Amino acid sequence: MSALEGIRVIDLSQVMAGPYCGMLLADMGADVIKVEPPKGESTRRWSPYKEGESGAFMAINRNKRSITLDLKSAEDQKVFYKLIETADILIENFRPGVVKRLGVDYETLNQINPKLIYCSISGFGQYGPYSSRGGYDLIAQGMTGIMSVTGERNGNPVKCGLPIIDLGSGLFSVYGILSALYARVHSNEGQYIDASLYDTGIALSVWESTQYWFTGETPAPTGSGHRLSAPYQAFRASDGYFTVGADTPHHWPVFCQIIGRPEFLSDDRFADDASRIQHLDEFVRLIEEKTSLNPRHYWLEKFEKAGIPAGPINTYPESLTDQHTLSRRMIEEVVHPVAGKIKALGIPVKLSKTPGKIAKSAPVLGEHKEEILKELGLAAK
Repeated sequence: MSALEGIRVIDLSQVMAGPYCGMLLADMGADVIKVEPPKGESTRRWSPYKEGESGAFMAINRNKRSITLDLKSAEDQKVFYKLIETADILIENFRPGVVKRLGVDYETLNQINPKLIYCSISGFGQYGPYSSRGGYDLIAQGMTGIMSVTGERNGNPVKCGLPIIDLGSGLFSVYGILSALYARVHSNEGQYIDASLYDTGIALSVWESTQYWFTGETPAPTGSGHRLSAPYQAFRASDGYFTVGADTPHHWPVFCQIIGRPEFLSDDRFADDASRIQHLDEFVRLIEEKTSLNPRHYWLEKFEKAGIPAGPINTYPESLTDQHTLSRRMIEEVVHPVAGKIKALGIPVKLSKTPGKIAKSAPVLGEHKEEILKELGLAAK
């Protein structure tokens, strides 16, 4: 049995945050029905393609079923309402106000199904000065401060290489949905969830906001380094870079011996984390004078032997073929009805008794319409 077996999710969302939320629920066994407009959601038209099918869409819509409905059509709206009668959860990420015009807002659907958990994911939330604005990951990264602390010191603004706000919003939404699902066990009532990209960006600033509140200083980019602790960053070897975290009282003296800088232990500039951060440029320069003399594998072997966390900086081809990645089943293979065999990322949390499962690839547009209508007792068009 899967953890969310018997839970039905209606996924009205598009692009990333909402679909990612729905996929995570589907991976844990929920029956996620993706409701798309007749021409499909926009991500289906994003590259890369295989046999004409979008890899971008496949990446975040596996384990779902697909039905096409025109919510502006009275006939299709009736079908949608029938679906809502059977649903536990709805996910949508329209701009605030759109669902009201379509007749699929929380107040309307709550009358049909009072037990429905309704999750709205928007750029800026359902209230506040910016609530009417459209939002994207890039905009939220900029407005919430993330871009101001990403990149090298004194460099130009840089966004995180991953769409961290979109993915984080999907994760926060799952957390909200599961909390509401548990609350429903006691109340027998659904509720409304207001999640936003903006709030996600603010919520992720745990170190940065604390630094500002406690010191009054504006957080700045730290490159690969840690805001509060050192050594904890990438260092240059003779053939590239590697990362190491040797900031604990136990690891610090061992690190100094390994890199040939025992004098650090009696240097007041490097006595503790705060001192090392204060003199970070000189600290890194002196370390790299030593680490640049030997290749990465030389240092990684020494740090591993000493029990100091360290690792190479891998490219994605290296990461996705790493033996540890494969042994953790973080790469799986599924069969798409059009594209054939495709690779998919695995499930990152392993439940011992009700594990998640990648049972099927992302659906082709409207693939399960007849099947779903039949379940609802309706004749297929």
